[in-house]
Amino acid sequence: MPQIEIAGRPIGPEHSPYVIAELSANHNGKLETALHIIEEAKKAGSDAVKLQTYKPDTITLNSDCEDFKIRGGLWDGRTLYELYEEAHMPWDWHKPLFEHARKLGITIFSSPFDNTAIDLLEKLNAPAYKIASFEAVDLPLIKYAASTGKPMIISTGMADAEEIQEAIDAAREGGCKQLAVLHCVSGYPAPAEDYNLRTIPNMIERFGLVTGLSDHTLDNTTAIASVALGASIIEKHFTLDRSGGGPDDSFSLEPAELAALCRGAKTAWSAIGSVDYGCKSSEQANIKFRRSLYFVTDMKAGDVITPNCVRSVRPGFGLAPKHLESLLGRRLSADAKANTPVAWTCFE
Repeated sequence: MPQIEIAGRPIGPEHSPYVIAELSANHNGKLETALHIIEEAKKAGSDAVKLQTYKPDTITLNSDCEDFKIRGGLWDGRTLYELYEEAHMPWDWHKPLFEHARKLGITIFSSPFDNTAIDLLEKLNAPAYKIASFEAVDLPLIKYAASTGKPMIISTGMADAEEIQEAIDAAREGGCKQLAVLHCVSGYPAPAEDYNLRTIPNMIERFGLVTGLSDHTLDNTTAIASVALGASIIEKHFTLDRSGGGPDDSFSLEPAELAALCRGAKTAWSAIGSVDYGCKSSEQANIKFRRSLYFVTDMKAGDVITPNCVRSVRPGFGLAPKHLESLLGRRLSADAKANTPVAWTCFE
């Protein structure tokens, strides 16, 4: 079974799903909001909270050319630079956010978008790195993150199988020993029908890595369903208030929803268990209520069993109903009263 470890927490099929609360741009320009989001992620039961580390100048160019304008969707009409200027997290916030998360006891790491972001995060001793879907084709970035020797998670939205393999190869070449991939649909929001969750077990078989889901749907159904198909990591955008007006608020979970996801994902994982046809502990007390054979008339020694004197009923203290036909025509070796269980000792 593939397995990685982040900040001492083992992650893989044999462990409950690792839930990441993606803070992204939901700080809405306020450090206090970002700090509060970390607190609520911890309360909800998340294993980790994740940031995004970039500046507008490290992720795009300040241009009004058509190439740099967004057409359609949530951010229609804006330039990339304008969007990232609003959405980015100031770099001087990272230290207090990391300190706050560690004080609360929740793991914190980030998605770097260039080498300088990795340098910053290394100074903060980030325990892992997450490569965003849009950067999965930036193989030099992946190699540089891998060179830190930290665990790495790569989102695969928009990437085909060949591109995913190239990203994996780049991570391995860079020195990454602990690697996971996330099935992802890079729509904001993404419809559940686009997710094709059967891809997850195929990814596990094809790439042999810890595999999870980066979920951009509007509820928890897709994420919880993914656990049944082998997802060991679930990442969801998280906000304090979906109506907050920030770039990512509208497709993010609120605190009660994140708490429900954490509970539901762990319950789903527990329910999967292993192949087991035996009687379960919760069933032991009810075995006696299964059907069995009982005498329904008073009978004397030497009487012959007919269909009218024995029935299959509850409870289960008599012989199993499968023995009924083999009992017909047999003679009793002792008297038998109605409403008593049929046993082998009743017969000659």
